[in-house]
Amino acid sequence: MRKLTYFIACSLDGFIGDPEGDGSSMYRFAVGDVFEYLTTEYPETNPTHVRRAIGTDDVPNGKFDTIIQGRGSYDVALKEGITSPYAHLREYVASRSLKESPDPNVEIIGDDLVAKVRELKAEDGDLGIYLCGGSQIAGELLDEIDELVIKSYPIVFGTGMPMFGSDFALTEFTLDEVRAFDNGVVVRTYSRKR
Repeated sequence: MRKLTYFIACSLDGFIGDPEGDGSSMYRFAVGDVFEYLTTEYPETNPTHVRRAIGTDDVPNGKFDTIIQGRGSYDVALKEGITSPYAHLREYVASRSLKESPDPNVEIIGDDLVAKVRELKAEDGDLGIYLCGGSQIAGELLDEIDELVIKSYPIVFGTGMPMFGSDFALTEFTLDEVRAFDNGVVVRTYSRKR
């Protein structure tokens, strides 16, 4: 069975963005050793246009071949005129309001997101599924998440969009790996405790 991995950036206080969901204040920390680590270990998590710009467009996918993102995350690309931000992956966008896909490479999941994720997880294959965000779909898929890769950046928001937009649900994970960087970034990997 393939894994669903929530690969997410967050502040020290657990927010993935400000109250409107904007997490761009964290970008300035993804430089130097952090940038090298992310582009080496998780090259497919960069959007296709970024991969082209940094010269990693021909690097094979190492961990994921499929991406699921929410409408808010997808809208960031759409506002820039990019209809297939992860063209190097199979792209799914969870949205009840977007009825038709603006790109043939992007499939819209309008209802029963959990069933679709279970279907994707049951496929044969060595590569997993990258849950890009956002908060609401992470909350909806909490029971399906097998792995967390949390990139903690050394800032505090105070308030904002939480990692999981869900009701209270005590869910336990086991720490697998910690990678700390000189600029204060910490990448933690957890496996679902089942």
